[in-house]
Amino acid sequence: MKTSDVIAAYLAARRSQGTELSSSERVLYRLARQTGDGEFDAITTEELTLFLHGPGELSRTWLNKHSLLTNLYRFAVTRGYAQINALPQRKPKLPSVHPAYIYSTAEVQRLVVAAASLCNPKSPLQGPTYRMLLLLMYGAALRVSEAMGLQLRDVDLQTAILTIRETKFYKTRLVPIGPRLAQELSHYLAQRTHLPMKQGQESAVLCSKTGHHLWYQDVVTLFQHIRHDAGIGIPAGASRAPRMHDLRHTAAMHRLVCWYEQGLNVNILLPKLSTYMGHSGLTSTQRYLHLTPDLLTQANRRFAAYAEQGGGHA
Repeated sequence: MKTSDVIAAYLAARRSQGTELSSSERVLYRLARQTGDGEFDAITTEELTLFLHGPGELSRTWLNKHSLLTNLYRFAVTRGYAQINALPQRKPKLPSVHPAYIYSTAEVQRLVVAAASLCNPKSPLQGPTYRMLLLLMYGAALRVSEAMGLQLRDVDLQTAILTIRETKFYKTRLVPIGPRLAQELSHYLAQRTHLPMKQGQESAVLCSKTGHHLWYQDVVTLFQHIRHDAGIGIPAGASRAPRMHDLRHTAAMHRLVCWYEQGLNVNILLPKLSTYMGHSGLTSTQRYLHLTPDLLTQANRRFAAYAEQGGGHA
């Protein structure tokens, strides 16, 4: 059975269970193209190793691809489309996770202003589109892919809720947004009506001048220009400049600091933040919560208040 046929059968089976798998579909069909779309059972471990590595340097996306292909092979083997799971079982030494950069509020504002200032005569909505992308990532703590994947049908301005489909863990979640972000989104969508909507309500919210989805590599490249225009370079002692994805980390940290400032019980609220961000567990959220000067200040204040109330006595 051809690789593309196995993939089609797998996607149909998963979608019958209510899973959309749009981003997974792109990855899987890339495998079919890269291996020549021959017999699925003839794909070698060497070919799979090359696919998992991807172009350029080895990255931690290896894990995501391996997990996706593990599910595909489990499906194929149980249905007789493959005799064995040909995936390499030994995980390579992956690069360590760089600490996230936490943007200050002033830096977030400068990024938004720089994005809005983008000027492309051939794409008059480029500035508003990238401004909205950054606002969604910071205001709703979305992943880059989640913001880019938003469709018109996913935005309910009446209830101020976004539907985030097929997240990192292939689940769908509802994300409430605040009134300011809802207002910004409403204004952008009014501008968006001037661009093509070739797929109707399934058209991308954030799109190119032709109405198509933005390309990830283009987005990342343009963000580097936005960051430069915002005057944000490589921090002292760091080996790289802050990433666009760090806006999501920043959103989590700023929310935590805000809760401390309000005197709220952060331990109770952390699981809610984890659910909001679409994490599979609290451990994933804790990785976002880095010790920043603001957080240390708030923690010290909480401890001082606790001590003054006699909590420090044995």
